Amino acid sequence: MSFATPETGLVGVFALLLLLLSGMPIGVALGLVGGVGLVITLGFEPALIKSGVVFFETITKYELGTLPLFLLMAQFCFQANASRDFFDAATRFVGHRKGGLAYASLSGCASFGAINGSSLATAATMGMVAVPEMRRRGYDDRIATGSVVAGGTLGQMIPPSGALIVFGIIAEQSIGTLFQAAVIPGITQLLFYFATIFVLTRLRPEWTPSIERAPWKERLKSLRKIIDFLVLIFVVIMGIMIGWFTPTEAASVGAFGALVLKAIRSQLTFKSVAEAVEKTLLTSGLIYLVIIGALVFSVFISVTGLADAVADLIIGANAGVIVTVILMAVLLLLLGSVLDGLALMLLTTPILLPVTTQLGLSPIWFGIFIVRAMEIGFVHPPLGLNLYVVKGIVPDIPIERVFAGVIPFLIADFLHLAVLIAFPALALYLPELLG
Repeated sequence: MSFATPETGLVGVFALLLLLLSGMPIGVALGLVGGVGLVITLGFEPALIKSGVVFFETITKYELGTLPLFLLMAQFCFQANASRDFFDAATRFVGHRKGGLAYASLSGCASFGAINGSSLATAATMGMVAVPEMRRRGYDDRIATGSVVAGGTLGQMIPPSGALIVFGIIAEQSIGTLFQAAVIPGITQLLFYFATIFVLTRLRPEWTPSIERAPWKERLKSLRKIIDFLVLIFVVIMGIMIGWFTPTEAASVGAFGALVLKAIRSQLTFKSVAEAVEKTLLTSGLIYLVIIGALVFSVFISVTGLADAVADLIIGANAGVIVTVILMAVLLLLLGSVLDGLALMLLTTPILLPVTTQLGLSPIWFGIFIVRAMEIGFVHPPLGLNLYVVKGIVPDIPIERVFAGVIPFLIADFLHLAVLIAFPALALYLPELLG
């Protein structure tokens, strides 16, 4: 009797959900379910061989070197106080405007996210800088925390993005093309957040008291402190966009450039470099485990035929492309309210990506779409991780106020996701132009 059936794949998905909800680490849960599933469907020896092939093919992928290099770049920039400098510069230029510190917080998140590539790290780092400053200036706790919680997600979309690197490896898509596709959605996401601040300052003017205007001398001084980082970000991102570097080469340039800037700022010590390398290796090892587990799980789903069965079921319903994509978005948002964002992407990509391609949609667009949905999971009460990261920074603020603060930005997220669904060119225009 063969167990390689869609029903077996469905049981595996439910088993994975239960393990994730029980608190098991993502990589372990994916690898365990995928490995056991392959043993059941193929037998012990074929499963062992297949898992070994996946392991060695993964760790020898040239593209996988992109991830630790960008993480190392982020560590060096963090040690050089890039996050504080970005927020300080933004504050000098727009802080005097109504809601100016909230705008500065989002701008700082976007700038640091372009270096860091991580939602949680961006929220944590900018939160330590921006939230206390906004509270000191009399900003309401809700807008102070909400802007940082939402702004942290910009680290997942604005290139270079760790989530897009992982998706590119799992889905076997060009990481450079994914970075190109993320530029316009990242910028428009930031603009939607700016619009949210604009509306909030009109509806609740007491939330954002005005502060003094900084003289141009101070503005230019703060700009000089970040111009080196801005040049580094520009070289790295534009180098990928126009083909100067491969993503891995760009990551190497970024890491070396950040090390040089760290030295120029007189913050280069053997201890700090060793600490940055250690943190990079620890984080990279955890992510590698997740990627390998996800690929083993993906092979299991493929063997059972679950992805093909789901695709046939959806296409056979003749619901139309837009309706199908909306249903996928609803599914992702529901799962995102109970799962970690990365777990959401790794669980659903093997199942939904074949559906997307059979509908004639671009896998590149799907990568942007699923990362956008994943971002919403990071800020969606009650389990969004960014909420608790910021809560940990300001423990005296009740979690209910953090929830209340993020709701307006969550509405902006839903609207932005709807625009991305209605206008796929938002993600595909730049890759087609530069291709």
